[in-house]
Amino acid sequence: MNKIKFITPLFFLLLYMFSLSVYSQSNYQNIKITSEFTPSEVTIAFNPISPENLVAATNIESYFYSMDGGKTWAVRKLESSLGVYGDPCIIADMNGYFYYFHLANSYTNGGAWLDRIVCQKSEDGGITWNDGSFMGLNPPHLQDKEWAAVDLTYSPYRNRLYCAWTQCGQNRFSSGNPELNPIDSASNIFFSYSSDAGTSWSQRIKINELYGDECSNAGSTVLGALPCVGLNGEVYVTWCSPYGLMLDRSTDGGITFWEKDVIVTDLPGSFKFSVPGVYRVFGFPSMACDMSSSAYRGTLYISWCDQRNGYDNSDIFISSSTDEGITWSQPLKVNDDSGTSHQFYNWLTVDNYNGYIYIVFYDRRNYVNDLTDVYLAVSKDGGRTFENERISESPFMPLSSTFMGDYTNIIANNGMVRPIWTRLDSNSLSVWTAIIDK
Repeated sequence: MNKIKFITPLFFLLLYMFSLSVYSQSNYQNIKITSEFTPSEVTIAFNPISPENLVAATNIESYFYSMDGGKTWAVRKLESSLGVYGDPCIIADMNGYFYYFHLANSYTNGGAWLDRIVCQKSEDGGITWNDGSFMGLNPPHLQDKEWAAVDLTYSPYRNRLYCAWTQCGQNRFSSGNPELNPIDSASNIFFSYSSDAGTSWSQRIKINELYGDECSNAGSTVLGALPCVGLNGEVYVTWCSPYGLMLDRSTDGGITFWEKDVIVTDLPGSFKFSVPGVYRVFGFPSMACDMSSSAYRGTLYISWCDQRNGYDNSDIFISSSTDEGITWSQPLKVNDDSGTSHQFYNWLTVDNYNGYIYIVFYDRRNYVNDLTDVYLAVSKDGGRTFENERISESPFMPLSSTFMGDYTNIIANNGMVRPIWTRLDSNSLSVWTAIIDK
């Protein structure tokens, strides 16, 4: 009995020491951007002309700018007569202009909630923004979950802006459930472009072949559309669907797309799944093309999350294409843990100076409960292998009652890597980055 009494406190002492080692700081300084305005759902971009000029944004209407590579930030709220209502996306063109894409809340302008996609422009490094232009207006349909890209190549479409999003089916939001054709009654992926720095937008076009439900069940919807520009100015769009992870391509600046969707991979179960303690999780794709002079120049990469390895084992995957999106490699697991734990909310970027791939994600490998770290995976060999490292200084405990957003984000430029994420501490949301210089 005396031996048992001795072993018990020793066990807890060892457990405590192990916890201290797990909680030890990462190798990178974490910078708290803000905890104002209940921030979630993050995006970040850098100025191609002055790369230490960063602009970030969060749900619903916040934005932040930095002139020193992310070490210090100014915190502001975005305004527009069209309304600002979440799903923020920041991009920057070769003139150094930033663009803030978001959902609308246009009641004060004679419109309605989520009735269009809005784009606002900043010409002064993200300090001030114009009132905005819009695309996709098609009442009574809702326009949701947009993302954007810009052509930074020397193609004929240089500096052209591209935006893709989901239009929800009319039946979901109309009384009487009228008989409608599939375009009106289902969810579809729409696309528009701007050739005049966001002043005006092309007539929207539907680009998906296979449609989803009206948006009544997120896992059966076509959702999470994300455009990307390839080496020669070709435009790719990927999205989640009930049929798998889809891809479409345009070689004429977004005027026309393939008639048939390419299925990059299946998404076993659904792209919407459960992670304990998290409000909701989508396995949305992120995509980038290697524009560097590395051996992998021109390779297209898509990363996503799914539960093909079990409902208790969400993992991050990557697939690549070397033939402009026609065929794709078998999915490769990015997170290098060997047990069953959850990794989720991934985002991918490529450093176009050296071709290195960076993927940021939430990770629970170090804990038996819902404590969550932020990890960075790095590949220097075209996505064949990945090194994983923890970049958050301490874990946090999410709550299923608190919405943290649907994605993280990351940028990389000539060794300057800046991930951005949301965390929850004592019921308070905050947004963070890490100073990573490779």
